[in-house]
Amino acid sequence: MNMHETNSLVNERNLVIRLINGDEKAFCELYAVYKDRLFYFALKFVKSPEFAEDIFQDVFTSIWQTRRFIDPDASFSSYLYTIVKNRVLNQLRDQTKEQQIKDKILSQAIDYTDNTTDHILSNDLKELIKHAVEQLTPKQRKIFEMSREGLMSHQEIADTLNISVNTVQQHISSSLKTIRSFLKKYSDYADLLLLLICLNT
Repeated sequence: MNMHETNSLVNERNLVIRLINGDEKAFCELYAVYKDRLFYFALKFVKSPEFAEDIFQDVFTSIWQTRRFIDPDASFSSYLYTIVKNRVLNQLRDQTKEQQIKDKILSQAIDYTDNTTDHILSNDLKELIKHAVEQLTPKQRKIFEMSREGLMSHQEIADTLNISVNTVQQHISSSLKTIRSFLKKYSDYADLLLLLICLNT
């Protein structure tokens, strides 16, 4: 290790110690140092600038919130890349799981035409959907309805509410889990309701 690398590591360790002690300037310096390299690292896997940016922002939000638990003697760079890698894996896992759910429902060969939709959405089923959505928190319900009824994309919702796309995805994912749990009580209708709900999220 040459002198420049040694000095760089010493400087970074000092920044990390200051970060641990709540120094916002040190946090901003570390943020600037790692932004591009972590963004492009995430981008290689998620293939979406918006998702990569959300992952990076989420990681540094977590770094600030959990700064007191950071080990100043461990490699901060390795620590960051490990967190980013885990966020990337979670993102890819959620995307795969969501697609599998949609594929499974569609594979049941329901003729999803406007006429079929009108037939399925009887008053009883509308009522079930209404009760299922009522199980959500106000924030979840707002985002879920913007997606399902407003037919807004995750990016459009994020822009409207001034939140990240990742936050929108988390709210919708949590909403679907809550709704699925509620619909388990109505197994006769569950697949049809999930079809109507999931295709619009």
